[in-house]
Amino acid sequence: MNEYINFALLTFTSFFTLINPLAVMPIFMTMTTNLPENQKIKTLKKAIFVSFITILLFGFLGQLLFIFFNISVNSFRIVGGVIFFLMGMDMLKARISPEKVSKEEIKTYVNDISVTPLAIPMICGPGAITNAIVLMEDANNLIFKLIFIVSVTLVLTLTYLILYSSAKITKALGEVGNNVLMRLMGLIVMVIAVEFFFAGFAPFIKSLIK
Repeated sequence: MNEYINFALLTFTSFFTLINPLAVMPIFMTMTTNLPENQKIKTLKKAIFVSFITILLFGFLGQLLFIFFNISVNSFRIVGGVIFFLMGMDMLKARISPEKVSKEEIKTYVNDISVTPLAIPMICGPGAITNAIVLMEDANNLIFKLIFIVSVTLVLTLTYLILYSSAKITKALGEVGNNVLMRLMGLIVMVIAVEFFFAGFAPFIKSLIK
């Protein structure tokens, strides 16, 4: 039972901190500022749905990627750890990575911002995709897989609620509050990064010793 609880907590916290809806808020507000309320909600619902399908696809088809490219899950854990660490560093400095989306991209995708760049890569970025593949590798029975799906559903539901209330939350927290929360989440992401890195690195060391 404890391993199920630990897996649920890891899945929920890792996805929530990697998706980081508080960091997506200002970009979502910028992209939808001129849209009527009903169009904002429609755009947000589509973005959440696309993100959900993308995470599940990469989670369940991750093994095929490993076989096709002839790579091991431990290598993926190491790379994932590095990606998460760099993302955590950006969050710890309370800034959004500039490469995620630019003003030019917003104009380019204005006709369908719900898919790109809002769903991919803002909500479901490289970190979330890597996380899905690595976690599903550890989900070795049906209960783990169900926990994974439920955790992703909960995180994306929270993301929807946060983005839906983005204007109110930003106003209530203020700049200082937003920066503090982003730094805390950045710290959590970096801790997860270290766990992933050494979980992947340890088998290489053991094989060298043998």
